[in-house]
Amino acid sequence: MTTIPSSLLEDLRGLTAEDRATVNETTLKQHSKDESHHAPVLPDIVVYPSSTHEVVAIMKYAYEHLIPVVPFGVGSSLEGHCIPLKGGISLDFSQMNQIIEIRPQDFLVRVQPGVTRNQLNQALKKHGLFFPVDPGADATIGGMTATNASGTTSVRYGIMRSQVRDLEVVLADGTVIHAGGLSAKSSSGYHLTGLFVGSEGTLGSFTEITLRVYGIPETIIAGRAVFPTVKAAVDGAVSLLSAGLAIARVELVDSASIKQVNLHSETDYPEQPTLFFEFHGNEAALAQDVAFAQELLEENKCASFLVETDSKKRAKLWEARHNLAYAFKHGFPGKDMMLTDVCLPLSELSDAVVYARETIDNSGLAGGVLGHVGDGNFHTTLMYNKQDQREVRLAEEVNGQIVEYALQKGGTCTGEHGIGIGKKKYLQMEHPDTLPFMKAIKQQFDPKGILNPGKLFD
Repeated sequence: MTTIPSSLLEDLRGLTAEDRATVNETTLKQHSKDESHHAPVLPDIVVYPSSTHEVVAIMKYAYEHLIPVVPFGVGSSLEGHCIPLKGGISLDFSQMNQIIEIRPQDFLVRVQPGVTRNQLNQALKKHGLFFPVDPGADATIGGMTATNASGTTSVRYGIMRSQVRDLEVVLADGTVIHAGGLSAKSSSGYHLTGLFVGSEGTLGSFTEITLRVYGIPETIIAGRAVFPTVKAAVDGAVSLLSAGLAIARVELVDSASIKQVNLHSETDYPEQPTLFFEFHGNEAALAQDVAFAQELLEENKCASFLVETDSKKRAKLWEARHNLAYAFKHGFPGKDMMLTDVCLPLSELSDAVVYARETIDNSGLAGGVLGHVGDGNFHTTLMYNKQDQREVRLAEEVNGQIVEYALQKGGTCTGEHGIGIGKKKYLQMEHPDTLPFMKAIKQQFDPKGILNPGKLFD
């Protein structure tokens, strides 16, 4: 068991500054949780480093005294990644929020981990560039890298691992390494950059991240299509992908979720399974793509097809989708929300979504099915009372049944939320052959077990 030095606050203020290390009760509570349903745990102290040099000093101190260190962005993760299960130091990167360098001709940007997604896109806009990964929340780039985030645009642009070119990482003992470069490709040695992306703070702390960025499309067309059944909607999404259209997003929202959208966002969408979609490209080509898309969706029983080119109307459309989790929270006062995700091969997706919907209905719990069906990833929202052990058990059973179904069909227990606390038991089921090697990697990078202990595996 870790023994926290009595001089911890004084020592860490000496390594940073008087106002950047605190044991204030409110601040500790803010850093004890994320957006997930997992129980909060207080850290012993919250520290706000302002440079790589300070992160190195903090890590050397923690390594010497065997103190756990848990990185913290804005706390928007969904599987308890930033909950300090063993106490220790919550390393808040909000002070390290500088965009260090934009290289327009290389389509690259170098940032500190506390930069948020919206902050980055505001800076890139003047160069005619944007960063496409969109998990919904205005998460930090460090947190998105740590969880290998993806979101609505991954069907066109790929996931976080596809965007990270280089990482500056501070290891458990304070050693600083770079795990990549600036070139578009490399066949040089093991791909350590990809190893660190998605490592959830268990192998090191990121202090600089170099990302691939993209030109802003000439034309963006968004829209929605309404279907009689969830299966018809998913089959329609697969038909769009099969046609090779310039589709950047295609999202499913089932009828129960549309009902919550209407209540929360004051919209009047038909309460039926709906696809929200978006095309990126040039005006002439997109006109043909959208017309063809409408034909394909109508062949899959689409009852209503609407498109928007006005930027404000497009923003309103996606605002409803991005605020869906809050729509459920506000729609069921007194209830807690379990938001989980799985990902499957596209050929298995429609049956999996139908299975998820039926499993929720059979449980008697309120909930919805939504997700990035363009890449086989979907989510379930389950509303339950944490004080009612029967409802807690039901929610866990529904989650487990959906995950196990996905694994049986060649899918994964998490497409983008990560393992954190909640999916640890499924990692063994999904990766029985390689889990011992994952643990060996953890031991190599973190021999004293101080980096975000209790996450991924015990």
